Amino acid sequence: MGGDTVIGMTRYDKNPTGAGRAVTVRGLVKHYGETKALDGVDLDVAEGTVMGVLGPNGAGKTTLVRILSTLLTPDAGQATVAGYDVVRQPRQLRRVIGLTGQYASVDEKLPGWENLYMIGRLLDLSRRDARARADELLERFSLTEAARRPAATYSGGMRRRLDLAASMIGHPAVLYLDEPTTGLDPRTRNEVWDEVKAMVGDGVTVLLTTQYMEEAEQLASELTVVDRGKVIAKGGIEELKAKVGGRTLRVKPADPGELRPLAAMLDELGITGLAATTVDTDGGALLVPILSDEQLTAAVGAVTARGITIASITTELPSLDEVFLSLTGHRAGAPQDTPAADDREEVAV
Repeated sequence: MGGDTVIGMTRYDKNPTGAGRAVTVRGLVKHYGETKALDGVDLDVAEGTVMGVLGPNGAGKTTLVRILSTLLTPDAGQATVAGYDVVRQPRQLRRVIGLTGQYASVDEKLPGWENLYMIGRLLDLSRRDARARADELLERFSLTEAARRPAATYSGGMRRRLDLAASMIGHPAVLYLDEPTTGLDPRTRNEVWDEVKAMVGDGVTVLLTTQYMEEAEQLASELTVVDRGKVIAKGGIEELKAKVGGRTLRVKPADPGELRPLAAMLDELGITGLAATTVDTDGGALLVPILSDEQLTAAVGAVTARGITIASITTELPSLDEVFLSLTGHRAGAPQDTPAADDREEVAV
């Protein structure tokens, strides 16, 4: 089911609610036996933006996407997409959404063009419109030269682009990307990112689930972090970094020979709570973990009081990988100790 593509049949015009929110979720719950894949999830996605949903394996990300695309029914809670209720108005909702799962869902026996034409016809497009839409999307996704080749001959990146093209046949207002670059090489991943950015530029709202922190930073304007079925943090990337706390003071002396003496001095000062200073020899700088403004003031004062020439002093927030680890206790992409609820969904659906 992870590769299913649900696509719309008519061009999206306006959110009937006029609220400026493409997706609104309140108290969403989904059980698999005694396991709560979702445990009271709240989510808001503004129109024309990318919401990144982060979480370790089994956090509930795919369950959320399947409910929002009407592939699963929630046990409790409410959700609306483009103004349509996911439970009460599934047929209307399917007209304005697209879904690209973790694995390409195209028919590998058919050529790329026939895949797109077939989907257009299934969506009640006329033969003329289906042909035109297939041609348009093949050109947009740089697949025109391979249009008449069986999809089985496509590279992984080409299949992923074809899958994205298929999800765009019906001009969706909201596009769900469920770990869309899993297994792709860095170059192909960048190509997919470029296509997603172009879609958003056209006004499409994207809900992106991913375990790649770089992907989240490249694409998402807001993040929601989910763990064990619960939302544990939300906000902009810089906002989440600030919430986690901790900064690194990077001190670069003009004379690299001052690096180790400066490090020893800071370690000997005994500034309350200051962690050990490390030396980045490649970058020619000291890295000083800072937890408070008082520590920052004391460390900067100590460095400048030494009377040496400093090339630069900067502070850096933690990386998104560090934020993820701090919030979830897992590194991005690392498995949890308990069986993943999302893994069980293949049987449950």
